[in-house]
Amino acid sequence: MLETQVPQLPQPKGANAALILEDGTILWGRGLGRVGEAVGEVCFNTSMTGYQEILTDPSYAGQIITFTFPHIGNVGTTPEDLESCGPAARGCILRTDPSDPSNYRALNTLSDWLVAQNLIAITGLDTRALTRRIRDKGAPKGVIVHFEQGEIDTAQIIEQALKTARDWPGLEGMELAKQVSTSQIYTWNTGRWQLGSGYTEKLTPKKRVVAFDFGAKHNILRCLASTGCEVIVVPADCSAQEVLAQEPDGIFLSNGPADPAATAHYAVATIRTLIDKGLPIFGICIGHQLLVQALGGKTRKMRLGHRGGNHPVKNIHDGTVEITSQNHGFEVDEDSLPSDIIVTHRSLFDGSNEGIRHKEKPIFSVQYHPEASPGPQDSHYLFEKFRSYL
Repeated sequence: MLETQVPQLPQPKGANAALILEDGTILWGRGLGRVGEAVGEVCFNTSMTGYQEILTDPSYAGQIITFTFPHIGNVGTTPEDLESCGPAARGCILRTDPSDPSNYRALNTLSDWLVAQNLIAITGLDTRALTRRIRDKGAPKGVIVHFEQGEIDTAQIIEQALKTARDWPGLEGMELAKQVSTSQIYTWNTGRWQLGSGYTEKLTPKKRVVAFDFGAKHNILRCLASTGCEVIVVPADCSAQEVLAQEPDGIFLSNGPADPAATAHYAVATIRTLIDKGLPIFGICIGHQLLVQALGGKTRKMRLGHRGGNHPVKNIHDGTVEITSQNHGFEVDEDSLPSDIIVTHRSLFDGSNEGIRHKEKPIFSVQYHPEASPGPQDSHYLFEKFRSYL
């Protein structure tokens, strides 16, 4: 395979922003949103829709997202599509300037929303070339710089940004779940969105679920509530004693950012205690990885993570294929799984693990996001499966 090169472009007239990669590559463009700089792991996402959900997904903490679809912003923004209280990603990279929105739900433009959310972005880059570079070499560390107006010494700023990119430690070994988690226990009672009525409230729940917030997406909590559960959301580092005091019928382990092995330092012991209590447990994304570690398995950094809305996953039990939404840069090492764990799902892209269950206990988890509905409802059965265990 020929090595993919990202061209080193000179600063064009009118360029007021740049992406600087750790290898010294400089890509010039136009800045959107916040003026300043942001450092993170530069990844790519292949989704054609859902950019607002992606940018507010807490699993993207520490990352700068390259959108491969060129027409990002074409349906505007709405508060209904937030997956958390604000952006979790550190920045985003676009091919073209956002157009005026063309959607009846739009309440704001993407450009204005980026400013309001204090999020930095750059547009005008060859995202196809950048994506191929990431695909071939792995996700690099990088910095987006959006310059102040007026006379500035861009060379000095670029030099400092390059140093910032190289000095940033990267996501491997980094713990970010506590940064995006709730700081206090609260109850979630809002169900899924419905056309014509918006989000519904579940006022008569039949079961109680404690959901660990390692960076939980709001729609996961909605899906749990829509099955008839009272959802008690607790901080990432909540103790087993505090959880058991809620008298739960089951435990949910949410998605979240960064390295699961780092989060495991405080979370795994708690999860093991809850496993020993015999409670049903369901995990998604980093929740899947933490559950595997609590059961005796291991995780590892992927050379190329999974991020997009078109990932086919095979259900090994019945041979069906689910079209899934994914966002993870770490994976479960199947060779490390103990004998009482059964592999239930695998990626049809690269064969990596996408799900497990315990042979005897009411415990299971998946790597992908069943709440995100790219199929659109291929994976919703997992929430009903969890509900049946309670």
